[in-house]
Amino acid sequence: MGFRQAAVLAACCFFLGVLSVCFTVDYRVLFAPLGDETVRDGLEFYTTFFHSPPAIKALLHAVMGVGIIGLIGKVHKWDESAMYFDGSSLASFVFAIVVYISVGIPASRTIATPVPDVDTREDQIEALRILSAANVIMAVCLGAVLTLQAGETYARHIETKELAKAAEAEAKANANTEEKVESKKDQ
Repeated sequence: MGFRQAAVLAACCFFLGVLSVCFTVDYRVLFAPLGDETVRDGLEFYTTFFHSPPAIKALLHAVMGVGIIGLIGKVHKWDESAMYFDGSSLASFVFAIVVYISVGIPASRTIATPVPDVDTREDQIEALRILSAANVIMAVCLGAVLTLQAGETYARHIETKELAKAAEAEAKANANTEEKVESKKDQ
């Protein structure tokens, strides 16, 4: 495994860790009856998350950049493996970032800092549901990236084995051909 793949795996695992923490709230919002306690817990959790220090947000965005740079570096080789596995991984990672930017941030803003006389409590609850669903979508996308990276490693391993077998068979064929040529010379 190279540095580029390590960067991709580290970024995906970091975000899956963050999303697994969020899933403790998201699970109850999405898959359990939505009661006042669940709504209160969700609103408090995401308000705290939204008002985190700028250093935390900078770290989150820097890790996103590391993942993108790692995938672009892997795609840059542009062999078959990069075309299929890394291209698909890049698309999935970018899709997760797009969901974060287009759904996650606005929903978090609606939850944490509702606009007075515009955003109602129902709007906040709907934003909470949307944010929870977006987090699950992002987790699936990042899981797909990890699966594709594992598939790429497996495919490279199989390819190396097959090339070694082909080289061994070719060496045997060359040895047999040389033996036949030697035996014909001796006759």
